[in-house]
Amino acid sequence: MKRDFLYNEIAGNIANKIKAGILKAGERLPSIRILSKEHGISMNTAKRIYLELEAQSLVQSKPQSGFFVSPLSYLKLTLPEPSAPLSVSNNTEPNDLINDVYSTMGRNDLTLFSIGVPSGSLLPLARLKKEIVLATRELKEGGTEYETLQGNVKLRRMIAARSLSWEGNLKESDIITSHGCMNALSLCLMALTKPGDTLALESPCYPGILQLAVSLGLNVVEVATHPVSGIDIHALKKLLPKINVCLLVPNFNTPLGYCMPDESKKEIVALLSMANIPLIEDDTYGDIYFGAERPKCCKSFDMDGNVLWCSSISKTLAPGYRVGWVAPGKYKDQILKLKLVHSLSATSVVHEAVANFLMTGRYDNHLRRFRKTLQENYQHYALAIAEYFPYGTKISRPQGGLALWVEFPKGIDTVELYKYALKKQISVAPGRMFTLQNQFQNCLRLCIGLQWTDDLRLKLRQLGNLAKIFLNNNFS
Repeated sequence: MKRDFLYNEIAGNIANKIKAGILKAGERLPSIRILSKEHGISMNTAKRIYLELEAQSLVQSKPQSGFFVSPLSYLKLTLPEPSAPLSVSNNTEPNDLINDVYSTMGRNDLTLFSIGVPSGSLLPLARLKKEIVLATRELKEGGTEYETLQGNVKLRRMIAARSLSWEGNLKESDIITSHGCMNALSLCLMALTKPGDTLALESPCYPGILQLAVSLGLNVVEVATHPVSGIDIHALKKLLPKINVCLLVPNFNTPLGYCMPDESKKEIVALLSMANIPLIEDDTYGDIYFGAERPKCCKSFDMDGNVLWCSSISKTLAPGYRVGWVAPGKYKDQILKLKLVHSLSATSVVHEAVANFLMTGRYDNHLRRFRKTLQENYQHYALAIAEYFPYGTKISRPQGGLALWVEFPKGIDTVELYKYALKKQISVAPGRMFTLQNQFQNCLRLCIGLQWTDDLRLKLRQLGNLAKIFLNNNFS
């Protein structure tokens, strides 16, 4: 406890000096060895402090040179406002808008800021192709047979082993594989709800989850969130008597990118368990952290099997492979029955290939590079937005994940901005997609999972110029 206090105190002091301008942008910071000696801490703790500050974009590392104060500390771009949805169910789905935006998926003639998946250039595609070939050779009948209902044993074993890093302590028997995370979420909602039930979600929320809830005939109540700390627990407490199920994305929620503090995760798990309300946890982005270590999940604090933990490799390794899973706790039998009816078996070759990739350690090597690239991308985006976007623009400070939330000054309708940006071969995700209520009209989400290039900077400049035109003339 004392060690954690000292760690937080040192990190906080450095952060405060940077924010106050005492430490200037570009200024070199003491080496890890010197920081360790000055404060009487281990080298690992000193390194962890700098990595945590780097995750907050206050510090940046330069190979062979050390750590420096990030230029982002001078941006003065403020955070978006906390959300304030109505505390009543609302199913006004922006279906046409969502379908229109996602119809651009796969178009090579567009810069797809709108689609929240990593660029293929950031993924280990050559190695994955080899794993597919090897899996075909190794599997019985070349992988043409059905898997067991619960899923590939080797894959489940690797997922269970990786859960130790966030204190999940899962066993392979706790896990059921699925066709991506959305399939896992769908199975969970079908198992736990019936039409007319009420589902609590964060606001803003991933559009696919909104569409899924509406398609199942559920009433949706959106819960207020803060762009740094996540869901407003006080607001959630007020809603408990009204809801049947809660679905949260605590680690690097899209579109805001926040990571809910451990204390909040623990409190929410206890609250929902006491009220006998199941918690479905979408942890798709949990491995894409910018800090020193992988964050815990709500499942880490689950004592009675009330948390259904869902995840996949769709945002980290291979979106098109559709490899996901769920650890459903005490609801395992219900999920297995639904999987039998709706999918029976996964694609054997693909799941075997992914399991082999996880076993080799290549996944962790890839993740280290991938996380570094995404964090650098965020910094590139932030600098470009500060330079090119209208005065008064606000942006989120993602602690991981693939999303950057932009809040423009009032007067900019991002649905109309989206339409005009398409003419410049730019696709963005308007804020109205992320809610069933009448809010976020002046917001949009940008994917930071693209390869950073001069052309990408130019596209952000063009988008900023369009926004300025909207603000000044409103295209009227």
